[in-house]
This record gives sequence, C-alpha cells and structure tokens, in this order.
Amino acid sequence: MFFPFFDPLYLILLAPPFVLAMWAQSRVRGTYQKYSQVVSSTAMPASEAARRILDSVGLYGVEIKRVPGELTDHYDPRLKLLRLSDGVYGSNSIAAVAIAAHEAGHAMQDKVQYPWLVMRSAMVPVTTFGSKFGYGLLIAGFLLASFVQSPIGVPIAVVGLALFSTAFVFAIVTLPVEFNASARALRLMESVQVINATERVHAKSVLDAAALTYVATMFIALMQVIYFALRLLSLSRR
Repeated sequence: MFFPFFDPLYLILLAPPFVLAMWAQSRVRGTYQKYSQVVSSTAMPASEAARRILDSVGLYGVEIKRVPGELTDHYDPRLKLLRLSDGVYGSNSIAAVAIAAHEAGHAMQDKVQYPWLVMRSAMVPVTTFGSKFGYGLLIAGFLLASFVQSPIGVPIAVVGLALFSTAFVFAIVTLPVEFNASARALRLMESVQVINATERVHAKSVLDAAALTYVATMFIALMQVIYFALRLLSLSRR
C-alpha cells in the first residue's frame, strides 16, 4: 500500500495510461521528425510565421525570443513573451511553423482572456503546492492509520488526496486550453498565408500528436487519484 509500484492494483490501474503515454511520446517524436524534413511552401522561418500571426490579431506587443532546448516552446502570459526553441525558431519546416503557431494561439487566448487559460493560470500555484505536499500527507496518513492506528491518520490522508488531486484537475483544465490553441493556430496559419490548404493537413497531424500527450497525462493523473481513493476507502473501513 505504501509502495504503489509494488502494488498489483496500482500496476493494473496505471499500466494502460502509461502505455498510452509512451505511444503518444513516440508519435510526437515520429510526427515531428517527419514534418521537420518538409519545408513549408512559403519557406518562412517559424519565428516570422509566429510574428505574422500575432500581428494579424493586433498582438504587436508580444515579443518572440529564442530559447535553448528541444521542444521547449511556450507562451508566458505574465511577460507577454513567446519563447521558441532552437529547433523551431529559425526552421522553415511545417512542424516548426505549426508549433510556433500553436504558441501564438496561446497568446491569442491570453488577449481575449479565454476562460480555461485564465483558470489554468490561476491553478498553477495551487497545483504546485498540492503536488509538493499532497503525496507526503497521503503516505503519512496511511502510515499513521495502519501502523500507529492514530485516529488522525485517515483525515490526514484525505487532505493529502485532496491536494494530490489538484494535478488531475489541472490536467483536465489543460485539455481545452491546448485543443483551442491548436484550433486557433490552424485557422490563422492558412488565412495569413503561412501555409497553404494542403499543408494544413500536415500541420494538424503535428498538433494532434502533441495533444495526445496531454490526454495521456490526464489519464495517468486520474488513475493515480482512483488508486489512492480506493486504498483510502479500504483503510477507512477497517
């Protein structure tokens, strides 16, 4: 119970989403590598494509910067800054342009205060705190209830589970944010002539593959919550 990786129930619950996560990561790598070799019809660098998309919706103040790493691309709503990784920033491949456009989609969400993005941003400190202390309280509660047989063991574990569950809630909120950013990106990439209609299908393949990783993350978080909830329920009935 206190070492989940050795618990058959944990393995049964977590095996499917972990397999999904590995498959999603493999598909992301494969799709990214495939379309990293395909130059867009405009041969426009991803940074320039992102700039054109942002300017088309009036986001002239959003700065685009190059950052080290692979697929470390992200939009920072606090600084109004779009960061593109080394492999994306100067690349004119369909994969790079799609990723840059997706991050520009987050900037567009920020501009209109897209509710799910606002919610996710507000949840960051709560989720960080919950992830840091939730698991520790869960284990402490289980130990107190099982070995010390303290009456406060179960309540502590319940609090731990509540904190731990914030990661699952965050993963759920992340899904509409990511799907919506991709939808905005696909619409604008074609309308501002960053890609053509044929290339839109390829760009969608890149973004759909990336979206699978968020779905897998959500399922992993859900199964972990279910596992600890079942163990807690069993403990409280003793």
